[in-house]
Amino acid sequence: MHFRDHWQLNPDIDFLNHGSFGACPSIVLQTQRELIDQLERDPIRFLAPERDLEPKLDEVRQLIGQLVNAPTSDVAFVRNATDGVNAVLSSFPFNPLDEILITNHGYNACNNAAHHAAKLTGAKVAVAEVPFPLHSNAEVLDAIERKINSRTRVLLIDHVTSPTGLIFPIEDIIALAHDQGVQVLVDGAHAAGMLPLNLSTMAADYYTANHHKWLCAPKSSGFLYVQPDLQHQVRPSVISHGANQTRPHRSRFITEFDWAGTFDPTPILALKTAIEFLESLYPGGLTELYRCNHEKTISARNLLCDALQIAPPCADNMIGSLASIPLTLSQLDRHSTDNLSATEQLQHTLVNEHRFELPVYQLGSPDQCCLRISMQAYNDISQVNRLSKVMARFVN
Repeated sequence: MHFRDHWQLNPDIDFLNHGSFGACPSIVLQTQRELIDQLERDPIRFLAPERDLEPKLDEVRQLIGQLVNAPTSDVAFVRNATDGVNAVLSSFPFNPLDEILITNHGYNACNNAAHHAAKLTGAKVAVAEVPFPLHSNAEVLDAIERKINSRTRVLLIDHVTSPTGLIFPIEDIIALAHDQGVQVLVDGAHAAGMLPLNLSTMAADYYTANHHKWLCAPKSSGFLYVQPDLQHQVRPSVISHGANQTRPHRSRFITEFDWAGTFDPTPILALKTAIEFLESLYPGGLTELYRCNHEKTISARNLLCDALQIAPPCADNMIGSLASIPLTLSQLDRHSTDNLSATEQLQHTLVNEHRFELPVYQLGSPDQCCLRISMQAYNDISQVNRLSKVMARFVN
């Protein structure tokens, strides 16, 4: 069986956009359907924390703890990484004129959460301008170090950036921030399932990630890791029964996040099947999956860069299974119409004329945007060969 046959993706579209919402294998969806049937057969037993729900959540929590090398007592469940970021920032005791530091490569939704928290508390948002293309990790560290000052309280930093696919040197960034007394909230939305993680050695104050992207679990499902001495401070985005109820042998942190009112826990509970499935794809398990996806991504990026007659925008070791190729709007403007912007026209053309699904992002520079490709197990290089021939038209 070809890997692609494990997914229900439209065969008429070359789907090179796993990074946006993931894609769920059929076997995982089947597990979720079975769980939904169990839920609806006996909703009280399935959903009541004191009956079946807590043990089931704890089993998945143990799985996550093993995957990311973190104590299970430090791991809570959230709907997605944006939910985790909001929980941390909305709980943080900012004072007026405190600063939240983000980067220009941050995810828009999480940047919005930072601006909202700042508006409510009188804090400010500062932006570290990391260049793209870039030559080394030193440029990332330099950009962040220049913006940290005595008012910086929290650094919100991507582990793998959404628009540009860069793997930031996260341990070095955390060490730099901690040396300045700054707490670090890592948006690891893309990292879980793309890279090996060791949160115990990483030492982030907060780390949040998705299960539904590179781990291929159902939407929506993710986790939030918080250092023990900070857990008393962090509250979920929805305050519910856990705020004044105690559960035996469970912290308030776990109790509050486990029960935010009636919700569908099946995306979380199906994670075990998703990880087992990904482990089974290659003899070397997840480690080999990470390597194969990375190698395909390097090949895909190089093909596109050759077609566009540009140099690769970063070193090979700075990307995982996600890569962005920089474009200039002047290249695209020649192919745009009066009704659509240059980036919208390219997106429209790729989807509707050539049957490619992948995003085009506007970056900070007025003349810069990028095309982002994702390479999951179901993708193959022939899809990118076809894309490169289409993109070559934009330099001719």
